[in-house]
Amino acid sequence: MHQTIRFTRSVDEVRLAYAESGTGPPLVKAANWLSHLEFDWQSPVWRHWFGFFSSAHRLIRYDARGCGLSDWDVADLTLAAQVADLEAVVESAHVDRFALIGISQGGAVAVEYSIRHPERVSHLVLYGAFAHGWKHRGEQTARQHRALNELVRLGWGQENPAFRKLFATMFVPDASDEQERWFADLMRVTSEPEIAARLIEATGDIDVVDRLPAVTVPTLVIHGRDDARVPYAQGRALATAIPGAHFVTLESRNHILLEAEPAWARFREAFEEFTGHKAPQGESARKDVTFDELTARELDILGHLARGLSNAEIAKRVFISEKTVRNHLTSIFSKLDVDSRAKAIVLARDGGLVK
Repeated sequence: MHQTIRFTRSVDEVRLAYAESGTGPPLVKAANWLSHLEFDWQSPVWRHWFGFFSSAHRLIRYDARGCGLSDWDVADLTLAAQVADLEAVVESAHVDRFALIGISQGGAVAVEYSIRHPERVSHLVLYGAFAHGWKHRGEQTARQHRALNELVRLGWGQENPAFRKLFATMFVPDASDEQERWFADLMRVTSEPEIAARLIEATGDIDVVDRLPAVTVPTLVIHGRDDARVPYAQGRALATAIPGAHFVTLESRNHILLEAEPAWARFREAFEEFTGHKAPQGESARKDVTFDELTARELDILGHLARGLSNAEIAKRVFISEKTVRNHLTSIFSKLDVDSRAKAIVLARDGGLVK
């Protein structure tokens, strides 16, 4: 599986980066905080999402203004500007009618777009989304987010990863050490601390509650019961206010679903049932990947690696030392002709070692 990255400009001349992958009916993903088209593509936190979406769809996703490969230094971060960015990407990608998914604050962007352009949206999927930004959820919530904003401004630029680790545990509390490091690194490479803080501020201003009854497209709302980042009540409120919306509850506390958890399988099932498009069995991209030279132990270790486990975690799973794990990985990388964990993970996933 591969992606193609292109650029376009929004109405206020902000340069936007967007990527396309897969084939099939179009699926557009509204941008969420934070993203990086290249870094996310290899991340064990996000890769299974994009692989799933691309297996049955032509997936179109983009970096929001202020992060990733899009312009960082921008003045306008309002919801209106974000909706205009989605409009610009859709026009540049030349898609007329498509399914639209909004994750987290991307949900409000997707809601507003579907109201303005109902003829273009065949299905609307909202995951971990909300209609009320954090500034509208009570004083205690507002105080917590203001404190987090200060941590972003003061701590993200430091070499000490503890500040970024705090956010990783909030978004993916059940992540392995390896997945946690990937998420923390995402925050380091995708934007500058001040811009990231401004993006959080803009998220707090979101309020589309009064717009929800105007949604006329078929809508599926999915939310984790114990979502550690966006309260479950926010998802339930979306499903209540959008006419005819379907609501699916996941048993998870991860704001970004991890591949190994049962909730991810339930998400895929609900998404496929709602959109009517299922991933083909035995994707052609996987037929070119073989692991004939790997031993049984190496295959086992590679599978654990692809699930996002660290060397220490793999060592515990297979009852060997970390040094032995490193030695096996050196052998695996040599046999697969790759020079990094990320590339080995890509091959393992494309080769079907992780379902």
